[in-house]
Amino acid sequence: MADLSLPRHGGAAATALLILASIGYGAVKGGHVPMIVGVFKDARDAAANAAGFRIAAVSLSGEKQVTQGEIFAAAGVTDHASLLFLDVEDARLRLKAVPWISDATVRKLYPDRLQITVTERDAFALWQLDGKVSVISADGTVVGPIGNGRFAVLPLVVGAGAASRAREFLARLEQYPAIRDQVRASVLVAERRWNLKLKNGVDVRLPENDIESALDKLARLDRDKRLSTRDILAIDLRLPDRVVVRLSGEAGQAREDVLKDKKNKRKGGDA
Repeated sequence: MADLSLPRHGGAAATALLILASIGYGAVKGGHVPMIVGVFKDARDAAANAAGFRIAAVSLSGEKQVTQGEIFAAAGVTDHASLLFLDVEDARLRLKAVPWISDATVRKLYPDRLQITVTERDAFALWQLDGKVSVISADGTVVGPIGNGRFAVLPLVVGAGAASRAREFLARLEQYPAIRDQVRASVLVAERRWNLKLKNGVDVRLPENDIESALDKLARLDRDKRLSTRDILAIDLRLPDRVVVRLSGEAGQAREDVLKDKKNKRKGGDA
């Protein structure tokens, strides 16, 4: 029979490992791992701070819409955080997760200074979906709610998919300032084509393709006949060879009366 002998203190080591394993298992099963990690992190930061690596000053630049508190919270900068153990790449990624922030840099300046620079997205337009209005950037990112109304002057786009297509369409509309200034909202219909809702209530229906030609036609009609200011409900430009105008009830009745009067006069002349 082989003679098996345990190393000196092997029993104590095995017992310690068993206890640690039991503690670890209990922590996982009880959901205490985050708390334990937090305790170790606090102890680690406290030791680093005592050694002179406390974050004594933060140099912050580039913020406009995001507050200092929001930036510090995202970057993990607290009263107890230490410069030594701050993960700058993790802080950068968490800053970029803030909707307003498109990019960020985080630098440690030892022994006790931190430099944070953020690049914010610009507010480009308002997007309405299911009755909720949000501020979006040019790339369609929702950066926040409309808030106190300081963004109310931005152009409004409406409908599913409108946020990601707003920049392209509004750039086209920008080429027709006389029309652009009359638009209250640009509505994306079935994620295929746009309608313009004018400030006077007229609905302009644009085609799915060749939007420029339709806008050219609308601009000429508005310039020559002031069509957009007349008593009409809708202007349909979806057909390339014609413009269909839907009159309001009163305007339609007035037109019928004029045509009827002309017809009666012709009959009277024939008699």
